[in-house]
Amino acid sequence: MPRSYSAAARRNLLATSADEPFLVLLEITHPDLAVPIRVVNDTQNVTVSGNEFVKCAFDLVWPDDTDGQIPQAQLQVDNIGRDLTQWLEQSNGGRGAQCRLMQVLRSTLALEMDITFDLSGMQIDNQKVTGNIGYQNLLAQVGTTVNFTPATAPGLFTALFAFLLSYDVIGKLLWVGRHLI
Repeated sequence: MPRSYSAAARRNLLATSADEPFLVLLEITHPDLAVPIRVVNDTQNVTVSGNEFVKCAFDLVWPDDTDGQIPQAQLQVDNIGRDLTQWLEQSNGGRGAQCRLMQVLRSTLALEMDITFDLSGMQIDNQKVTGNIGYQNLLAQVGTTVNFTPATAPGLFTALFAFLLSYDVIGKLLWVGRHLI
């Protein structure tokens, strides 16, 4: 998984008018898929690393910069065939899918950028298949399967309350004792 661009790719990134545009490759994987869905945002198919990517238009709507929310980009793929629709229906909306985005130059077809995201919230209509790409909010998930509340563990809270009450009483007595002497 390359993290740095080649010299030719850097020239293209920094050029005002690039010699050749980057090709963006999209690979969707899911446990129910025997073969990942592979598409390229271009007018012709390409083969990269022995895998054929089928021509298909898609758009990426980049995330906004809003406080208090995890950035989520939106992926929109043209609904050009029945295969994608059938997979979404069979896999419960594509739950658990991952999306891999790659960039290559047409002249070399070597990976210049490669990153994998979680794919969620997939919806389909007659024209487009849309989904959110990003990472799951692991910090908002529950860390334990059982939460200790007065309803689930009343003995724990009775003992804790008695401890805090005695600590508070002892603390007040010590405070009064120090000020009387």
